[in-house]
Amino acid sequence: MTTSPQEEAPPQTAHGGHPQRWLILGVICLAQLTVLLDNTILNVAIPSLTREMDATTADVQWMMNAYSLVQSGLLLTAGNAADRYGRKLLLMSGLAIFGVGSLVAGLSQSPAQLIAARAGMGVGGALLMTTILAVVVQIFDDEERVKAIALWSTVSSLGFAAGPLIGGVMLNHFWWGAIFLINIPVAVLGLVAVAALVPESKHKAGDRPDLVGALLSTIGMTGVVYAIITGPEHGWTSGQVLVSALIGMVVLGLFVTWELRIEHPMLDMHFFRNQKFVGAVAGAILVAFGMTGSLFLLTQHLQFVLGYEPLDAGLRTAPLALTVVALNFTGLGAKLVLKVGTPAAIALGMTLVSAGLAAIALLGGHGYGGMLLGLVVMGAGVALSMPAMANAIMSAIPPEKAGVGAGINGTLAEFGNGLGVAVLGAVLNSRFASLVAVSAASLPAALAAAGGAEEKARIADAFASGLETSQLVGAVSVLSGGLVAAALLRRAERAESA
Repeated sequence: MTTSPQEEAPPQTAHGGHPQRWLILGVICLAQLTVLLDNTILNVAIPSLTREMDATTADVQWMMNAYSLVQSGLLLTAGNAADRYGRKLLLMSGLAIFGVGSLVAGLSQSPAQLIAARAGMGVGGALLMTTILAVVVQIFDDEERVKAIALWSTVSSLGFAAGPLIGGVMLNHFWWGAIFLINIPVAVLGLVAVAALVPESKHKAGDRPDLVGALLSTIGMTGVVYAIITGPEHGWTSGQVLVSALIGMVVLGLFVTWELRIEHPMLDMHFFRNQKFVGAVAGAILVAFGMTGSLFLLTQHLQFVLGYEPLDAGLRTAPLALTVVALNFTGLGAKLVLKVGTPAAIALGMTLVSAGLAAIALLGGHGYGGMLLGLVVMGAGVALSMPAMANAIMSAIPPEKAGVGAGINGTLAEFGNGLGVAVLGAVLNSRFASLVAVSAASLPAALAAAGGAEEKARIADAFASGLETSQLVGAVSVLSGGLVAAALLRRAERAESA
């Protein structure tokens, strides 16, 4: 891997990578898995938290959102700090903060204490999520990096699939605090292993810290993410959501203006002149858009239309994640990327994601069989396209900015997730409202207000039709975006060759 003379690089072997790179990858992926499990495992504990802590609906929402809100707002700042002060140092700091936050969360006696602990865990999560990918880029050479990033991205899917299962098992045997306390031994093990194995790497130029940029980035991202998180609950046109989104967008505009004017910016806006970077950015947003928006709609369909319980519905979405895990752990995804090239891999992967969405829309309306086919096809597309795009983003950024690159990658995923829920949810609601004249804001409320079995059947059919339309809109968006991203990457590669 080519390094900048200003970049303090880890030791390399004759093959171009760190001698203990695969062991290091296993250690940091274990830390990442803990962070990701904590996101999904809490969903299963909501009934217990509501009952044992006498938590209100608003309390539960903040327990869920405090973590993701803080983490999303700090991703760019955390990545920049890792580049400047050392990725190993920030990785250890993230593990320590996450472990302490988990201890406080597990021993919390009130909703307020748990919300504060979750926010602290979000700080640790932001440090971990940015430094982990930056370290992966530092210790693997160009030849092995695609495979390493594929395994890194697989951990995300594994966390998504395993969270509800682990949470259900633990809550059957222990009290709710155990889902947080289990993080502590993993954090301690991670700290010891990182201290012993992970090499330090950082940008040695000594750029002045961009404190104004860090502040503007954090405020802006927090405002936008808060609007995305609370939009489905309060309504996208509510004052609370619109004001938050407006503040976030204005502050992010100020952030861009500031970064263009200063000598040592936190985020070099000239990255966006790189066609390779822009193509990977577009693809990353649209994969997250299609996958998250689809799963948001699928869970509603499985519960409201097909009648599954929440845990059963969650388990029936697991084939998507398990397909990603299977293809990346066997190395098939990375081998195909290396064989056909990044642009072709992204085009093929996004086409599969689009085909999966279309299969769910056209074949999954009245049973699980069509959904299962669509989920497996989507999983194959995600396994192929996501590592290729993450590698394209990181390879388009200088090594000394690897932390910022990881922050950008994480921020794009959050943005795509929120965009998928917002856009596909709006399409569903619009189609549903056009087919049945109901004033209720949700399908359960509409069914409860229905006059008889015939009207309930008509309302359920209208909801299923809305789901089909929204999934097809997602399929078209993902396919067109994937082809555009692949074309930009192809053009950038030709320009580099020339």
